[in-house]
Amino acid sequence: MATVENRYVQVLVFRRTVKGAEYLLLQRASTETIYPNLWQMVTGKIKNGERALDAARRELLEETQLTCKRLWIVPAANSFYDPAADVMEVLPLFAVEVEESVNPVLSKEHQQFSWALFDEAARLLVWPDNHRGLEIVEKYIVANAPVAHLSEVKLSHQ
Repeated sequence: MATVENRYVQVLVFRRTVKGAEYLLLQRASTETIYPNLWQMVTGKIKNGERALDAARRELLEETQLTCKRLWIVPAANSFYDPAADVMEVLPLFAVEVEESVNPVLSKEHQQFSWALFDEAARLLVWPDNHRGLEIVEKYIVANAPVAHLSEVKLSHQ
């Protein structure tokens, strides 16, 4: 019988510009065995004993060399079935704002990046759960809706 587990996290990174919010999307390397060339958010595995929130910050740094200016827990998750492990994976989503002037330094997992406005980000992302997460971040966090403060994580250190 399949189990439900949380072994991965996703991080939707954005920066505020005069054009509007730009979302950081990463294209997986063509040499990756799973989903080569796919455009995605920062996505990574939770280490044994690590909290999902800490994994999100670590994966952001490992995959992009970027750090959080602000961080939110997004009320959304992505999910997929891993047939090899017979596991239904549920990935919590975090939103991270970074400084406007920064660009990522990519890890070997990715071959290129794009700072995309909302419509372009929605076009590049393929999974419906990613579209829903993008919409929530745009509508509530980027727009500074009154409820956005409910899920913001107060950062005490990087």
